[in-house]
Amino acid sequence: MEEYILKNDKETKELGFLTAQNILNEGSIGKAVVIVLEGELGAGKTTFLQGFAKGLGIRERIQSPTFIIMNRFKIKDKCFKDYYHFDCYRLDSEKDMEIFNFKDLVLDFHNIICIEWGSNIYKALPSERIDILIKVTEEKKRKIIIKR
Repeated sequence: MEEYILKNDKETKELGFLTAQNILNEGSIGKAVVIVLEGELGAGKTTFLQGFAKGLGIRERIQSPTFIIMNRFKIKDKCFKDYYHFDCYRLDSEKDMEIFNFKDLVLDFHNIICIEWGSNIYKALPSERIDILIKVTEEKKRKIIIKR
């Protein structure tokens, strides 16, 4: 378990960037890399994922797909091909993920999947995943806990 105290959005994005770089350097684990982010509204989940996407080499603007649930981006890497960003805030259960063929996405080792509000689809989540909890400690400060 890793813990970080970050002072601002810039540091949150930097940690996201470094996390992505580490995953690219580690390579495939035989199935998709799944990262689940939890934290209250405004905690910094999307901010972290903006840095994460940049670390994957994605140049598009990253916004949380709150109303469309999922965004997909291409990754130019020798191992990973697609980055999926889910926002499950509006979902009620794991059954809501069936429309996205989520089970198949998780089995494809070319995918990196990040999920905001994963607790809403908890039963659909693989046991092998990276959990990230973001807590607001002061107005701009965040505590980020990463469990692998």
